[in-house]
Amino acid sequence: MFRPRSIWLAFALCLAVVLAAMGWVSRAVLRLERERSFSQQSAALEENVRLALWRMDSAVAPLLAEESARPHFAYRAFYEPPKAAAAHSPLPGRLLAPSPLLREPPEHVLVYFQLDEGGHLTSPQVPGAEWRELAVPKFTTAEVVAEAERSLAELGRHLDRQVLLTLLPEQPDVSQQWVLAPLVPGNEQQQAAMRQRRAEIGSRGRGAVEFDQRAQAVLNVAALSQQQLAEGLPEAATTDIGGAPMTPLWLDAHMLLARRMKVDGSAVVQGCLLDWPAIRRSLVESVDDLLPDAELAPVDAASHDFESRQLAALPVRIVPGGLPAADDGPLSALHLSLLVAWSCVLLAAAAVAGLLWGVLRLSERRAAFVSAVTHELRTPLTTFQMYAEMLADGMVTDPSQRGEYLATLRREAGRLTHLVENVLSYARLERGRADRRTEQLTAGELLTRITPRLADRAEQAGMEWEKQVSGGIPDATLHTNSGVVEQILFNLVDNACKYARAAEDRRIHLTAVLDGGRLELIVRDHGPGIAPEAAGRLFRPFSKSAHDAAESAPGVGLGLALSRRLARQLGGELRFDSGGGDGARFALSLPARTAPGGVLK
Repeated sequence: MFRPRSIWLAFALCLAVVLAAMGWVSRAVLRLERERSFSQQSAALEENVRLALWRMDSAVAPLLAEESARPHFAYRAFYEPPKAAAAHSPLPGRLLAPSPLLREPPEHVLVYFQLDEGGHLTSPQVPGAEWRELAVPKFTTAEVVAEAERSLAELGRHLDRQVLLTLLPEQPDVSQQWVLAPLVPGNEQQQAAMRQRRAEIGSRGRGAVEFDQRAQAVLNVAALSQQQLAEGLPEAATTDIGGAPMTPLWLDAHMLLARRMKVDGSAVVQGCLLDWPAIRRSLVESVDDLLPDAELAPVDAASHDFESRQLAALPVRIVPGGLPAADDGPLSALHLSLLVAWSCVLLAAAAVAGLLWGVLRLSERRAAFVSAVTHELRTPLTTFQMYAEMLADGMVTDPSQRGEYLATLRREAGRLTHLVENVLSYARLERGRADRRTEQLTAGELLTRITPRLADRAEQAGMEWEKQVSGGIPDATLHTNSGVVEQILFNLVDNACKYARAAEDRRIHLTAVLDGGRLELIVRDHGPGIAPEAAGRLFRPFSKSAHDAAESAPGVGLGLALSRRLARQLGGELRFDSGGGDGARFALSLPARTAPGGVLK
């Protein structure tokens, strides 16, 4: 048979294996769930980035289209308008018109500029000395001119013609500009080139395709703006417009829109210095609902490393910030399932542990019971064997001694009968086959039936038997089983005989009292009593081992447990009364019937 320690060790090992397996599975499932959640959040983030890029490019496209559509002559404070428009000159008698850029620029532009071949930097917003009196205050204000001068001077410190030209594409080659040239119907060579380009773009992934689509949309806006400008001028004048797409580029920390132009046979660079902080703030605010933590960072316009997050209209890329915050709402179905699974495993482990503990405890109690019963049976059986052999062999010839031997055999037989009776009664209770027969009788009749056996047991032990019955109690009516009551009280008297045999006062009292609607039968002795630490396990079955039986009074520790269960079966209660006096005191409480007037009968 396995020892309890080995059994518990095996249980702990099995439980550790089960918990380790559950932990591994839970960790793997949660990891997959996190990866799935991360993928979903990443996909949602990329979708928001895509929408934000479209929104930003759509917001910037009109700016680029407007600046690309400006004719080259608008970059002079006063210019000679096309011939067809001379009649509309604001200067009577002269073929000059003020530049629309002379006035206060739009909010997104700090200053317009033109850089000639000699490196001379001018601005239509800063008229020369010969035009200053004509421009101010009729077409602009001194404050606007002064602000434009400061911006132009700041730009001049960073502007280098050679560096700027290396950043700008060659004028005629529009296909190398920052956007794709629109397809011309019937131009098969251009269509083939565009198909090849789109195939190259497609090979770089979805981000490049999206970038190409956004770039084409920006170009369409610019082309439409050019067309509207051409429609607004006479046909003869359109050949002198000379507009070209603007190229957005970074120069140090400044963002420019610039283009190469041929003006009067001279190669110049025209453009404007953008108010990038204001543009960036406006763009970021426009996508605040999609990407609340978004930022815009500069990027090389020729780079394709960040096409999936790069604006097509400006050389910047979007930095979306962190992933969307995880939903801290109710538990997901997966987390709830894991919680239920862990709860079931732990409850099952607790149930198995409880069952195992109960089985081991029952096994230990049964082993203790077998040991105690063996010890209890050994003494009377030895006495039986020895006295029977002596009587059978005629070794006892004295009649008085023979009578003593026979009395001893009778006493030991009664002891064995009492032991077997208790064990059998307890077994019947455990199997649910207890004797449930009851009868109606008075308290006096009950006491008359049970007293002789109790007095005889006290007499056999050399104890004095005393019975005290209060007035009116004999007429109280009970509905009970007198045999069961006798068995309960006999166990109490038997214990008193065993544990109080060395007391100076050898009396055993049976007191019957009425307490409300109940009859109490109290058994008391004058022995050593019961220690407080032992009182808690008085009514536990088989709580007495063979060692305890050998060290104290004989017994198997079943009598009190059996007596309490029998008392409760009768609707009563058996309790240990620790109050007042010496010795041990037990009270058996039984229900008594009450007459309509409230008097016991």
